Amino acid sequence: MSAKLRTALRRVGLLCCLSLALAACATRPVNPPITQAALGGGYRLETRPARVANQDNLVILAFSGGGTRAAAFSYGTLEFLRSTDFVSSTGNSGRLIDAVGVITGVSGGSFTALAYGLYGDRLFDEYEQRFLKRDVQGELIKRAATPTHWPSLLSGTWGRSELASDLYDEILFGNATFSDLQRANGPMIQVSATDLSTGARFGFSQALFDILCSDLGQVRLSRAAAASSAVPVVLSPITIRNHGGSCGWAPPVWTDRFLNTSTPPRPAARAIRSMRALQAFGDGAARPYLHLVDGGVSDNVGMRGVLDALEVTEALHFVGEPTNIGRAKRIVVFVVNSLSSPPTPWDRADMPPGAVDIMLKSAGVPIDHFSYESIELLRDISMRWRVMNDIRDKTVASAGANPDIVAATQVPPAEIYAIDVSFAALRGDPEFEYLNSLPTSFRLPDEAVDRLRAAAGRIIMESPDFKRLIKDAGLKITPRPLPTTR
Repeated sequence: MSAKLRTALRRVGLLCCLSLALAACATRPVNPPITQAALGGGYRLETRPARVANQDNLVILAFSGGGTRAAAFSYGTLEFLRSTDFVSSTGNSGRLIDAVGVITGVSGGSFTALAYGLYGDRLFDEYEQRFLKRDVQGELIKRAATPTHWPSLLSGTWGRSELASDLYDEILFGNATFSDLQRANGPMIQVSATDLSTGARFGFSQALFDILCSDLGQVRLSRAAAASSAVPVVLSPITIRNHGGSCGWAPPVWTDRFLNTSTPPRPAARAIRSMRALQAFGDGAARPYLHLVDGGVSDNVGMRGVLDALEVTEALHFVGEPTNIGRAKRIVVFVVNSLSSPPTPWDRADMPPGAVDIMLKSAGVPIDHFSYESIELLRDISMRWRVMNDIRDKTVASAGANPDIVAATQVPPAEIYAIDVSFAALRGDPEFEYLNSLPTSFRLPDEAVDRLRAAAGRIIMESPDFKRLIKDAGLKITPRPLPTTR
């Protein structure tokens, strides 16, 4: 054997050893177990009363998926709320953003939601350059093409989404965990992914992690964002360890009224189905690992959790168990939906589209239709509560009120305002054509980011439901100039 051949073989051997060593070191983070489920602790809605215990108003922001398009559009909503002051008829005053109690986020919207929950007002000095106007997609591709990452990517336990999670920490989250989010004095942030096996919505809350017998507090925000935006095939699933069945978790007592019956009360049937899907996560022996993909697969506008909460609130109110949500006078939901549906040239050609186009359209159309149905269902709930309360009030006020009618109209007294913040509000305007043509990616031109941000505030100001809220709540609104874009 020649000296050159021996040298070449030694180099190959060294490279193989190095690859194996790197692969062995690259393992996914493990969410740790807990020995006892503590229903009153951790990052959950019940432990954040400062923003949600107001008896008058509960303000919810729902941020949809859609890559940087969604992140920028939802950020524009936050900018508008931060730059808008209000004075109520009772003398209360402040910024609209400080009235927000809950923010839900899916996929691209999850980055804005988590970052605002972590940084608060500091976000408005950093987010634009750190994330929105950055070629995040290009950086991910570059990292995946770097040979030093190949052994890890080929290991089978550390996929492309783990690579993305590390990048998100470097550029945005700084290794912050849900414990850091808990310490921040902001609204409740609820981001969600989708369980690949069952299609169930997976919300990153200690309430769900109690079922998994795991500590959400030690989970990095970057992994939640990576799971929520893990587009199937393009990115790998994020894997969560399921320790369910080892910490004595039991469902809340009030659920006995609904879960132990074959016919759940209307209108809570959908919410009860979601509860049962969550309880199925509790069998850690049968399902020791949960593989999570993009939250848009199960809920692309971040509305499923909101709708479930409203349905359960109505059902509990009917049986005489009012909740904090049910005591609010107004429930205001900003549905920040960055859905884009650019027209295709397919119907003008005699040849059908290719396999990739068909696959993308087949996956996207059901999600888009489900997003529309979620918004319409919120409006249906709003109208039903309004009508039922009107019937009840008139019945109680009339002589000889029929107790059966009063009992049949027991819905929460809250007025629901569904403020639709979507591109469709600009239909007929040239700006609609531009925004509706933007792709779903993690790289957009700076001009697109700025126009998305500006559009959000404009749509809110022109929203009929926003105007109705201002009138009903007796608010005087004073928008301040938005910060100059950089």
